[in-house]
Amino acid sequence: MAGVHFEDLSKTFPGRGGGEPVDVIRQLNLTINDGEFLVLVGPSGCGKSTLLRLLAGLDNPTNGEIRIGPRPISDVPPARRNVAMVFQSYALYPHLSVRDNLSFGLRRSQARTTFQRIQDQAFRSTRALPKPLRVRSAREERIEARVNTVARTLELTELLERRPKELSGGQKQRVALGRAMARNPEVFLMDEPLSNLDAKLRTSTRQRIVQLQRELGTTTIYVTHDQVEAMTMGDRIAVLNQGRLQQLGTPMELYTWPSNIFVAQFIGSPSMGLLPVTVGPNATLNLGRKRIQIEGEMVEPLLQREGQHLTAGLRPERWHLAPATNRNHQAEVNHCERLGNEQILSCRLLDCDQLIQVRCSAEINISTGDTINLNPDPTGWRLFDADGEAIR
Repeated sequence: MAGVHFEDLSKTFPGRGGGEPVDVIRQLNLTINDGEFLVLVGPSGCGKSTLLRLLAGLDNPTNGEIRIGPRPISDVPPARRNVAMVFQSYALYPHLSVRDNLSFGLRRSQARTTFQRIQDQAFRSTRALPKPLRVRSAREERIEARVNTVARTLELTELLERRPKELSGGQKQRVALGRAMARNPEVFLMDEPLSNLDAKLRTSTRQRIVQLQRELGTTTIYVTHDQVEAMTMGDRIAVLNQGRLQQLGTPMELYTWPSNIFVAQFIGSPSMGLLPVTVGPNATLNLGRKRIQIEGEMVEPLLQREGQHLTAGLRPERWHLAPATNRNHQAEVNHCERLGNEQILSCRLLDCDQLIQVRCSAEINISTGDTINLNPDPTGWRLFDADGEAIR
């Protein structure tokens, strides 16, 4: 196994019709540790899939270097990089059985002589015959043993002779995972592998992927748009925007301490609510006609910024329903999303005419048009300067 290193990596595509070149990856520096499960997230077109293609060798970088362990691989042919990719579309060979799909990469990992190819084909043709009549092939026997091991791990043993058209979506996804596993690569690359599955199957397959990755210890880079996948699967999350790395950290680090406004609004569902504030005396915030008390780690940096205009962010669960008092904030409920175990309220703060979202218990009876009173958690505020960068 080995870690992956992107060093000052850039990728530029030529413009269409003689137009301006398009910078997809811009001076990216990123290290994925040996055995780590890293999730790549970001909006469409930010460079996530391009980064996987550069690592797999399907595209070449414009500048910079890619390393697997200590080995530079930018000039290494794709077949010799020892990475395995799982595609969103499964990319199974429709004319081959599950067994042959699983073994496809293994059979092409080394050059064979004409005699070896004939011997290997004879082994496969006589596999079902009594043992004395079978043609031996040490190479094919090793491949078969590896395929059987992977099939048992992914519960595919009963499906080995089926064709892809005879499989469900979840079974096809397991075959695609098994084909990557069979090669025992140094790095797994997964490009939104669960996006074609229904919600229930996506949950069970997500758990299976995480369990397999922990058992195998293979360095894995996983691209997704799904917030739940990102927060529950990755050891760390890397957030990309316009080809640049915005933040790298554990899921809770990104959720609790976003490095800028982009990450604050991209991570979390619903996203962090942002409000324009002015810093008052004694580490307070002025929001409309209300003064907000701040507690915890944000007090010290505020003491030096009295009078400055900032952006304040608060997660939906940090707003609490409260009695009507002068300190609390009145809000009009514009919309209720009832999710069974909780509800998300879209509200307009009456003092400053700003929209926020509030997460609360599903047992509370609230309807659109109601006026409620909210008390913000004084330790939950996150502050951003005029450039959108977090104040630490």
